[in-house]
Amino acid sequence: MRQGITDGVKHLLIINVVMFIGTLAIGNGQTFYQWFALYFPESEAFQPWQILTHMFMHGNLMHILFNMFALWMFGTAVEQIFGTKKFIIFYLLSGFGAAIIQVAFLYYQYNTGLTTLVEAGFSQTDIVSVLSEGKYDTNWVPVLGDNFEGFASAFNSTMVGASGAIFGILVAFGMLFPESKLMLIFLPIPVKAKYFIPAIIALDLFSALTGNSIFSPSNTAYMAHVGGALTGFLLMYFWKKNERDKYRWN
Repeated sequence: MRQGITDGVKHLLIINVVMFIGTLAIGNGQTFYQWFALYFPESEAFQPWQILTHMFMHGNLMHILFNMFALWMFGTAVEQIFGTKKFIIFYLLSGFGAAIIQVAFLYYQYNTGLTTLVEAGFSQTDIVSVLSEGKYDTNWVPVLGDNFEGFASAFNSTMVGASGAIFGILVAFGMLFPESKLMLIFLPIPVKAKYFIPAIIALDLFSALTGNSIFSPSNTAYMAHVGGALTGFLLMYFWKKNERDKYRWN
């Protein structure tokens, strides 16, 4: 496949770079985060448009560089098969799916901890009030045990980055080009895409469920990666099925 920059990838790169420059240039470095990062829906900082805008925000230079490199590397090949319009739709839907799965996971952590604390005699109103201030009560720790960290961080979590959408693109690449060989920078062993990509997704799922980070920073939204990958797989599955059905009836 020709490895230039296709139109859809080019426009996505431009939007991400402009948003990153805006983050650095406007306000005190936090203004864009307050407007465009995805906050937990129970937080007063949440706004509906953040479901879209968060996927064009990035935490630091390395974050955007890795994501944009992956977008160019895999997105170009996928867009050449899909066409620009279908590629953009696929990208955005994968990003939305990533956000939904990540938020659902946060709700699970939050509601599980909240129920445990209320059953232990704590006031729900007081709990929410403390969390809204970005704090926590040390008396919660022995009650929640290993679940404390997930509960305490869920309410005030923010999500930024194109990773969820890019994981959808990775899945599409793996299904379109299963025999292509890929490798990690720090582990230069070529592995076919049909094995490499599922392995990366499985590692992210393991990290999300256990809290043990293997390759990525501990604050990575692993379930967003899994959600983007799952959404990408479902889109590929149903689109291929519709194409087969259309061919059969024609």
